[in-house]
Amino acid sequence: MRLEEHPILKFERGPQIEFYFEGKAMKAYLGETIAAALHANDVKILSHSAKTHSPRGLYCAIGNCSSCLMTVNGIPNVRVCVELIEAGDDVRIQKGKGDLL
Repeated sequence: MRLEEHPILKFERGPQIEFYFEGKAMKAYLGETIAAALHANDVKILSHSAKTHSPRGLYCAIGNCSSCLMTVNGIPNVRVCVELIEAGDDVRIQKGKGDLL
């Protein structure tokens, strides 16, 4: 299933691209968010609670909560629900609070 609408972003689907999640190659379309691309590839767990380590998925989808914070291209705390995917992006589940380098 692929998200077709978003409350604050417009999806103008571009060409199909490849990105990586935890080292695994996946397909996406330029113009969609990282979270939408992960969801379309059946990735539902985006992070884990820092306190209880329980899995977190897409929640608000507008960048207000912290359920979708992930590490993208080595940069922690990226809100993937509003960040657009780029070809070759390396997306990883963030460990802990994502210290800045």
